[in-house]
Amino acid sequence: MRALRYYGPKDLRLEKDLPEPKCDPMQVKIKPAFVGICGTDLHEYHSQTFIPKHGAPHALSNQSAPITLGHELSGTIVEIGSDISNSSDLKVGDRVAVFPLLYCRTERLLTLSTVVCVGPEAVFKLPDSISLEVGVAWHAVSESGIKAGQACLVFGTGPIGLAIIQCLKAIGAGDNIIAVEIAARRQQFAKQFGATHILDPTRVDVVHEARELTGGYGPPVAFDCAGVPSSLESTIRAVCARGTIVNVAIWERPVPFQPNNLVLYERKYVGCLTYQLADFGHVIDAIHAGRLRPESMITSKISIDRVVEDGFEAFMNENDKHVKLMVDLSAL
Repeated sequence: MRALRYYGPKDLRLEKDLPEPKCDPMQVKIKPAFVGICGTDLHEYHSQTFIPKHGAPHALSNQSAPITLGHELSGTIVEIGSDISNSSDLKVGDRVAVFPLLYCRTERLLTLSTVVCVGPEAVFKLPDSISLEVGVAWHAVSESGIKAGQACLVFGTGPIGLAIIQCLKAIGAGDNIIAVEIAARRQQFAKQFGATHILDPTRVDVVHEARELTGGYGPPVAFDCAGVPSSLESTIRAVCARGTIVNVAIWERPVPFQPNNLVLYERKYVGCLTYQLADFGHVIDAIHAGRLRPESMITSKISIDRVVEDGFEAFMNENDKHVKLMVDLSAL
């Protein structure tokens, strides 16, 4: 079996002779078709934060570096464990998406390989109308409490920011979506996916403009998908009194923070890391109904032997050209 293994920052190795995992009686074996490169993967590529270091195994998975990288997975079932074969509607040949978290909701990075085994509760059948390379996040929008018709601010329109814009539209909150982005190509993507206003923070005062676009009050919800000091300050100051800021970004180092910007206006600051089992079902239903159309987020498909050059390095050096890069394992 081939797998892309993480040994440490900027040390990814394609190993070609690993033993194929055995499908236990209470597991489903899946042949991955596509694995997405996520923002979390990019952070780990540069600075090891979530992946357990060598000699310090994870408390639940008992894994430590080197570890198989990747967690955004779709594929086809190739084997079903003997103890679930008669008690589940899953069958060999089903096209599925996989929920990649352990029960404590700690991320499990294991999918950039030619075979993977998971429990049946983590497997979601995909309708024929949904291509295997499509996947988006729903959880951050659910956690924000935003309601249909409310305005919102999305700071940063990389893959997560664009997915949030689409999810906002899917729930009916697409009348006034203010996107904040510097890169011209990503500004175009934001407009394409449903942002009604585009603000360049190098040209305008984001806080002032966001308030002007919302009757002087500021939007009730803001999503920080950029994870830089200016985005933290701007999203907190831009929302209205008693508004909500949802942090979706991963921060690699501490940043200055003035709590009074929350306290004096009774604003709420909410952290959002991943997603829940229910989010998978909501997303699949929304795509199937046509309320989400994320296919055009995929700007490139790459092979597993070119993940470093055409994936991680391309993202870092030409991030304004890419939204979602998918590793194509379907032919392996």
